[in-house]
Amino acid sequence: MDKLIIEGGATLSGEIRISGAKNSALPILAATLLCDEPIRISNLPHLHDITTMIELLVSMGVDVTIDEKMAIEANAATLNSSVAPYELVKTMRASILVLGPLLAHYGEARVSFPGGCAIGSRPVDLHLRALEAMGANVDIEEGYIHATCDGRLKGARIVFDMVTVGGTENTIMAATLADGVSIIENAAREPEIVDLCDCLVKMGAKIEGIGTDTLTIEGVERLHGAEHAVMPDRIETGTYLVAAAATRGCVKLKDTDPSLLDAVLLKLEEAGAVIASGEDWISLDMEGRRPKAVNIKTAPYPGFPTDMQAQFTALNCIAEGTGTVVETIFENRLIQAHEMNRMGASIQLEGKTAVVTGCEVLKAAPVMATDLRASASLVIAGLVATGQTVIDRIYHIDRGYECIEEKLQLLGANIRRVPD
Repeated sequence: MDKLIIEGGATLSGEIRISGAKNSALPILAATLLCDEPIRISNLPHLHDITTMIELLVSMGVDVTIDEKMAIEANAATLNSSVAPYELVKTMRASILVLGPLLAHYGEARVSFPGGCAIGSRPVDLHLRALEAMGANVDIEEGYIHATCDGRLKGARIVFDMVTVGGTENTIMAATLADGVSIIENAAREPEIVDLCDCLVKMGAKIEGIGTDTLTIEGVERLHGAEHAVMPDRIETGTYLVAAAATRGCVKLKDTDPSLLDAVLLKLEEAGAVIASGEDWISLDMEGRRPKAVNIKTAPYPGFPTDMQAQFTALNCIAEGTGTVVETIFENRLIQAHEMNRMGASIQLEGKTAVVTGCEVLKAAPVMATDLRASASLVIAGLVATGQTVIDRIYHIDRGYECIEEKLQLLGANIRRVPD
């Protein structure tokens, strides 16, 4: 099992390119199951979760080829199984996203209950209730979700009682091939869902209200082949911006989209960063200043993203003043605070709230990653700590960040990967 070793104290500066968004790429890969023609997807990030999803498609008989630019072409015409096995699903929550497409296109799906990060319960019952409203028969058998339907799914009005990104994505994909019109209310509005919808429209889907909390989808008989480039990763973008701010640095991030990061950029400006941006780039300059503590409260998009909470907690650890971090989405997502306190941080946990009093410096320590974004926050803490920080269990970070040590090295960080 690999580890990251960080010699803290470097100020980040320079330029790097942002990768495609994992949280957009995964549902789009699942959407290739909706038609019997080739789908070409480019700007895929080179991540373990992406590899796992491709392996899952291949295990079901999908014909997948990869070109010299690392774009893939997937053709589900050769599909010979509607089973998503535990061996692949156990490592990745997003594998549940094949449920809706398989059911809508083939009338049956057998998907193992998924695994992933240990950041609290993320029940799939919202997915299942939506599919049942569209006429699916759902049984839980030996750790598998077995869903069937007689003929086509039926259009339905679906009102989510809480915002669910995965549930919205599964329901959208199922509705594209349903008989009749589906209306999804209290739908998640994340940019990754907009990207999925844009891809589906290219495939011939009829979707209205894209980007709003009410989606109207008129089912069609069949979808067809298309080409789609995955959107930039807004969370990777935000993570490197926070890392630069924490180290009092100056960076420019290319191939990204500033319009997706309003809430994050606002908080970085509150912290004292000078932000500039163009159509596909963002720059941050702390002008050598220590960041100021900021208060954040996570919320569904367009609010402050839960996937950026841990990184800002790390920023507050060395900021001037005291900041309050309130996590409203996942109950275990402040778990990284205990590891940061081992590095000399001052974080007081009160339920879903962390009160963070900034310190002048953190001190290196061996720490252990517990989930994807907590891993990123520990990297940021290591960058600003004195001494050598060793981060164990970094397979978490490899699920969401492409070549993180190489990109940080380009920005001047002293960081390296070593085998255990």
